[in-house]
Amino acid sequence: MAFRQASFDGALSQNVVLGRLPSQFSSQLAMPMKSEMAPKLIRLRYPGTCSRCSRALPPGTREWWDSDLRTTICVECLPIDGSGSADVDPPNQVHHVAPTLAPAAATGVAGASARQMYEQKHRRREQQIDLKWGRLAGVVKFMTDDPQSTKAWAKGSEGERRLAADLSKRVGDRAVLLHDRKIPGTRANIDHLAVAASGIWIIDAKNYKGKVEQKDVGGWLKSDRRLYVNGRDQSKLIAGLARQINAVLEVIEGSEIPVHAALCFVDSEWGLLAKPFQHAGVWVTWPKKLSELIASPGALTTQDVVHIADRLASGLPPAARGK
Repeated sequence: MAFRQASFDGALSQNVVLGRLPSQFSSQLAMPMKSEMAPKLIRLRYPGTCSRCSRALPPGTREWWDSDLRTTICVECLPIDGSGSADVDPPNQVHHVAPTLAPAAATGVAGASARQMYEQKHRRREQQIDLKWGRLAGVVKFMTDDPQSTKAWAKGSEGERRLAADLSKRVGDRAVLLHDRKIPGTRANIDHLAVAASGIWIIDAKNYKGKVEQKDVGGWLKSDRRLYVNGRDQSKLIAGLARQINAVLEVIEGSEIPVHAALCFVDSEWGLLAKPFQHAGVWVTWPKKLSELIASPGALTTQDVVHIADRLASGLPPAARGK
């Protein structure tokens, strides 16, 4: 699903923006985006409906099944070629793009602003102890620790650094990675941005412990899906991405670029057969699977990727002071 330049203050959606790039960068943007897994040609066992033309599909006919989106596509909307695969133009796969980014577009330092916030709060606490306890300050500092609210900044910074290192290792040659970007006019930041053939990825890193899962807590007649981490409802984390999406949309205003949002849990637990899932249009995943999503073939060329990354780096500068 795609939306023209819009504000996101409620449910979020994948592939959220379509507009226009300058003509020299837009030659490939009309190509259809593919799911992470190509649709499979199957013989329907039950009645279905084409997700594109809404035509009724009777049992026994051969149609396409998209396992990622769990939708059916008729063979008229997606013709079959001679090999039995979908007759669509092959999407682009970008390679060796990161070194071509202009030097002026600083990539940023992952976790830098969170680390600065931790150090600021840590120093303030120690100064308060010095003023209150005088000669006994050293003993008090040794016997006590920073509050959890302060240590959370250090933990978050470490999670961002770990995710940045993992992304660089897995997709650093196929995507431009920008870290710790400031949202102009606010104190907020974007942990990571990845620009690849598949589009722009807005990534919020979370260094949480416990099992990640999606639960439906609704009743018999109403579905109410929630994001749970370590047994606690953390659906609010999804809503927190709205401001980040809006910031990116403002920078790329008028550009036909797929935009994706992802919540990546760096150190959480997942079930044995777990797969990344979407919650309110946001991917919920872990580093390895996030890299696979970013590396998916897409419509953007290498030239597009570099141009878009340069715009984002200029419009969303590094968040840490002095960086």
